[in-house]
Amino acid sequence: MAGKPAETPDPSASPLARAEHFVWLTARVLEQRRFAYHFLRGGADPVEAALTAYLNEDGGYGHALEPDLRGPVSQPLHTAHALRVLDSIGRCGGLRVERICRYLTEVSTHDGALPAVHPSQRGYPAAPFVPVVEDPPSELLSTGPVVGLLHRNQVWHAWLFRATEFCWAAVEALEKSHPYEVQAAVAFLDGVPDRARAQAASDRLGRLVREQRLAVLDPDRPEDYPVADGYAPGEHHYPHDYARVPDSLARRWFTDEEMARSLDHLAASQEEDGGWPVTWRQWAPGSALESRPIVTVEALRTLRAHGRAIA
Repeated sequence: MAGKPAETPDPSASPLARAEHFVWLTARVLEQRRFAYHFLRGGADPVEAALTAYLNEDGGYGHALEPDLRGPVSQPLHTAHALRVLDSIGRCGGLRVERICRYLTEVSTHDGALPAVHPSQRGYPAAPFVPVVEDPPSELLSTGPVVGLLHRNQVWHAWLFRATEFCWAAVEALEKSHPYEVQAAVAFLDGVPDRARAQAASDRLGRLVREQRLAVLDPDRPEDYPVADGYAPGEHHYPHDYARVPDSLARRWFTDEEMARSLDHLAASQEEDGGWPVTWRQWAPGSALESRPIVTVEALRTLRAHGRAIA
């Protein structure tokens, strides 16, 4: 039909152009605004305005901002997602973050840290791999990224004291782990003020990652690396998943050759429609559709941060 937009971009176009086509075709307004900010010289105000649609009166974020938790209620995972967005546009401070910290205080467990899922999620759809329980424990998975990000932005709030101690204890006690928990530990260590202690903890964690083969070092042979219990078939993680930016402590875990192969694999994973795939278990059409633009924006940011040409 004349004038009908193509569903797949020109395969000869640049990775960025192909991804832009995918984002305009499929993404939520928030990811469209984020793409424009990071790659099209868009402003930060439209990103923040789009993010505000997910904000609740309690200072937390809900409304499926993190697509695997549906429903309106605020959740720690949604709020962590919001903080990452604010950090990426240089807006992680001021009254908005003060309100977020009050929300984090209210939903913390008895030891001052965050559960993965607050019981208020009960009654709303959620991915089967994020179960809702009445008395959830504190989780490094949800607490580490938030604490690290707030420290990196020099946010000071009473909530941070006990949450930081929880994260130190959890990171330094890690023995048998899995990729998402390691990513949370890296996010904490990359932001926490005690750099000497962070470096020592990172060195130990890097040895654990290599010993337990939690990163695929040869993308041509992913079958040689185990998939963690509960993960989707083929849900592997690669060096770039841990070292999203070159100055991450996790970058020292991998040789230049290993990192180059990882980035080659990431670049080659862009699909025909211009987007990057979701590797974790998909359980609902809506969450799958909303997740891919998020993954696509982050893939482009990772490639560019490591000096790869995308335009």
